[in-house]
Amino acid sequence: MNESQTENVIVTEDVKKTYEDNGVAVEAVRGIDLTIQQGEFTAIVGPSGSGKTTFLNVISGLDVATSGKIWLDGNLISEMSGTELSDFRRDHIGFIFQAYNLIPVLSVEENIEYIMLLQGVPKEERHERVVEILDDVGLSGFADRLPTKLSGGQQQRVAVARAMISQPSMILADEPTANLDSKTGSALLDMMRDLNEKTGMTFIFSTHDEMIMERARRLVHLRDGQIDYEENRE
Repeated sequence: MNESQTENVIVTEDVKKTYEDNGVAVEAVRGIDLTIQQGEFTAIVGPSGSGKTTFLNVISGLDVATSGKIWLDGNLISEMSGTELSDFRRDHIGFIFQAYNLIPVLSVEENIEYIMLLQGVPKEERHERVVEILDDVGLSGFADRLPTKLSGGQQQRVAVARAMISQPSMILADEPTANLDSKTGSALLDMMRDLNEKTGMTFIFSTHDEMIMERARRLVHLRDGQIDYEENRE
């Protein structure tokens, strides 16, 4: 790996992903070279079946590339073992999914602090960080609520807080506004853009939502598992 790759959050080199569907080989990702720098607010976009979600899953280590190389924070994750990769994801990547994936029996604070428990962060520091990030996402005073007592938009704000609380290198968001009405989704995206500007944390979206595309500073358009073209909005 050359020196320039260590300065980037994500670097992929000829990444491919093929899977079988009823015995037929499907090339979901067909050789993608991509570099994401720290602090980007970037969306990977394309029609259904373009490979955007598969690519996001591969670069996050949730799925394994068929071939190619992937560096995250200068670490070659495409050659890590399962345990190494799991630990790396825990410490370096925050995830936001279409489904909020909150644990229903845990309070808002317990959901957010869970990753810090796994990291061994002391209780007092966990609490201080939860209070601070709840203020950041506009949910001060909601720490003791259960997810079932929150609206969809509030639950997704908790999911954003949970993704960011461990101060990861990057936030990967797969269709985060899909289950929200347009007004709630728009407010959530404005909040995420503000957090990106405030913290310098890298956000990468997989989406076909026009609201996300309007706010992204960079659009990477996929078609048939390859980069079709890019747009820079700086």
